Amino acid sequence: MDGLTGVEIAWAAQLACLFEVSVEKPGNVSLRVGFTDARFEDFAASAVAIGPALRDAGVATVGETIVRAVADTRRLVATNTNLGMILLLAPLARAAAHLEAGGDLRAALRCVLTDLTVQDARLAYEAIRVASPAGMGEVDRHDIGEDDVTVTLREAMDAARERDSIAREYVTDFEITFTLGAGTLRRCWQDGAAFSDAVVMAFLVILTEVPDTLIARKNGTEAAEDVSRRAARALAAGGSLSRRGRACLAELARELGDEAHALNPGTTADLVAASLFVFLTEGGLLADMPALTARW
Repeated sequence: MDGLTGVEIAWAAQLACLFEVSVEKPGNVSLRVGFTDARFEDFAASAVAIGPALRDAGVATVGETIVRAVADTRRLVATNTNLGMILLLAPLARAAAHLEAGGDLRAALRCVLTDLTVQDARLAYEAIRVASPAGMGEVDRHDIGEDDVTVTLREAMDAARERDSIAREYVTDFEITFTLGAGTLRRCWQDGAAFSDAVVMAFLVILTEVPDTLIARKNGTEAAEDVSRRAARALAAGGSLSRRGRACLAELARELGDEAHALNPGTTADLVAASLFVFLTEGGLLADMPALTARW
């Protein structure tokens, strides 16, 4: 992978967020599906908002990037649309910024995660409080309401790994993002699938393998596992790549489309956005966007 400029990193992050919300995925906001408190336009504005922070990720700490991106988003959007995406994209962007030509993005990311500090944790906690994500509740160790943070951001994420898939990424070198998400995108693209279908397939693979922790926080582990089983049925039927799979996807969308959007697989959407960033940067497609959009 060739090194990227700050502007290119910002483009990759913004496009990843825009592509994620532009593709219809069961239970998530998209062009034709909105929630009472969040619409496609909110997510589009959020994608624009994070650009400056992600552009400067190479000269800022991960915590500084997170808190700046959340603050900038709040200037344009009234609700939390992208905290999870920011938490995932900030270390990825810093890794991309410090990658030498021909280097490995995940290896660079591993160094970034290892070097996270207590100050990174303090800033990330501040950003989380500003974003006010749904279903956080309180925990015994390293709760986000604590004023005196004494652990590094990676240590804080390690304490939360069992209840939050984004936290788990910080201590597994982004296993879901690189293996399930970006891996599926890459396989579908190489097999000639439309780009939008590849995004749906990545969503289904992640949701099947990793019960959505936003759903779990709102409704309990059993509900999240049930949604994963439904996603697995749609995936087994071919997902967006077959007529039967598309019928299963439509049914899944109806099942997850309650007015309160309590079954919104929001964490899965965040992981898809991070996977798209990796796919765009590692695969060199950022330099050939016309080829990608031509296969939408």
